[in-house]
This record gives sequence, structure tokens and C-alpha cells, in this order.
Amino acid sequence: MITHFQYKALYQHQQLPGWTFSFYFQKQKFSGIYHPDGTIEWTSSLPKSEDEATLKEQIHELMLFHVYDK
Repeated sequence: MITHFQYKALYQHQQLPGWTFSFYFQKQKFSGIYHPDGTIEWTSSLPKSEDEATLKEQIHELMLFHVYDK
């Protein structure tokens, strides 16, 4: 389960899409960039391969809720 999820605009001029995010998963901090097309670029260590797909899905849902469904 993702905890302490945070995000902010990647660019100071917020009309340009792109966001940085961070969260904790299994007591480890992860961070990355969420691109407008929904791709995720990890800026921290990569999650375990067996967890990555689930984490990407959860991040996508959180971003849809926080950014697009305002």
C-alpha cells in the first residue's frame, strides 16, 4: 500500500503538464515524474519488478483523482 503520497507541478508555469511525485511503499521512499501521457519515470531506485505494475496502477489512479478530477 502506498502511503504519504505527494505530488507537485513539474514546471513553475503550471499550465505545462508534468508532475513530480513521491511516496512510501514497504518502508522505502520512491519518487518519480508523472508525464502527461501517463508514463512514469522513476527518479529514485526502482521498485521490485513484482511490485512495479501494481504501484504504477495506484499512482495513475491517484494522479487521475488529484490532478484531472479537480
